[in-house]
Amino acid sequence: MEFVLIAIAIVLVALVAGVGLLVGRGRRTTRLDDDAASGTTLTRPRPPAAPPTAERPPAGATASGLGVAPAEPDAVTPDAPPEVELPPAVAEPDLVFETPPPSAGRLVRLRSRLARSQSSLGRGLLTVLARERLTEDDWEEVEETLLAADVGVAATTQIVDRLRTQAMVLATASPADLRALLVRELTAVLGPDLDRTLGTDRREGRPGVVLVVGVNGAGKTTTVGKIARVLVGDGRSVVLGAADTFRAAAADQLETWGERVGVLTVRGREGADPASVAFEAVRTGVEAEVDTVVVDTAGRLHTKSGLMDELGKIKRVVEKQSPVTETLLVLDATTGQNGIVQARVFTAAVEVTGIVLTKLDGTARGGIVVSVQRELGIPVKLIGLGEGADDLAPFEPEVFAEGLVGGAD
Repeated sequence: MEFVLIAIAIVLVALVAGVGLLVGRGRRTTRLDDDAASGTTLTRPRPPAAPPTAERPPAGATASGLGVAPAEPDAVTPDAPPEVELPPAVAEPDLVFETPPPSAGRLVRLRSRLARSQSSLGRGLLTVLARERLTEDDWEEVEETLLAADVGVAATTQIVDRLRTQAMVLATASPADLRALLVRELTAVLGPDLDRTLGTDRREGRPGVVLVVGVNGAGKTTTVGKIARVLVGDGRSVVLGAADTFRAAAADQLETWGERVGVLTVRGREGADPASVAFEAVRTGVEAEVDTVVVDTAGRLHTKSGLMDELGKIKRVVEKQSPVTETLLVLDATTGQNGIVQARVFTAAVEVTGIVLTKLDGTARGGIVVSVQRELGIPVKLIGLGEGADDLAPFEPEVFAEGLVGGAD
């Protein structure tokens, strides 16, 4: 009887122990399931590893850039890498950047190129004015020559009226005197008193910020790269902002321009918000204490109001870091009077402070400088006279007038 009672007791104890084990397993499974549902993973600590016993790698061993053989898997623990003897550092060759010429005197050096492209204007005017007696037909020819060069109606009328008053002088003037007279009259309509200073200087401890805008195909990104060269040539430190995120090639192109003169380019991924890239470029310029930040924007059709509104957004975002000190509108000189229509729309979107006229070497319409300034009241500050890296020059009215007339260097 006692044996039976003992057996029953053993069975009861076994049953109780089994139930407890099952309950414990159920609790652990619930905890793991709860952790998985919350997006985390329960990681158990690893048992302590044995002390490392690695030896120094043999001399002359090589592997993956370190000059040593990789350690055996069981030689060391992840927290205790072996001491390795790195090969002596090899100094990289110094990077050599291009040194662009200063902006002073650039237009003088490019004047002969301008004279070649505008030769029909200067030659035509001088030929007519050199006639012994000027008739009404001759004055009409002068007018037509000026209008064909996109000088504009108002400026053409002013020039012809002033020349008419000196008709007696024209009849007896030498070729040199005649040329000087024509240069003087053209200079007068080019706005010699307009302020053409570029707003690139630091102000109140922050860099000058140049925002460059324009339509597709005007040569805007190339112009930004050339502006960087002008500034570097004048001893300025520069950061470029590649805010044209719609074309990957635009950022690549701008980066190449910057690398040639040792200038940093801030860019974003293709399709990124242009305003955020511009903001980052200016922030970088502020932190690096550079003199000027030049921001390239995407080319846009002047008929697309949404894209034009984006320019206003870029300017507002940028000015959270530093004020925009210059907004340059790039115009293609070959578009003639259509460029003025484009300019009016851009000036409504942002406050344009200066004009850059490109491709003046490929057109006989140099008078567009006069038209743009008179119609918009905005000075032409830079002109492009070729595809070379340093063919962008500050605009100088008298030098430009001499180039239009031609006949002398």
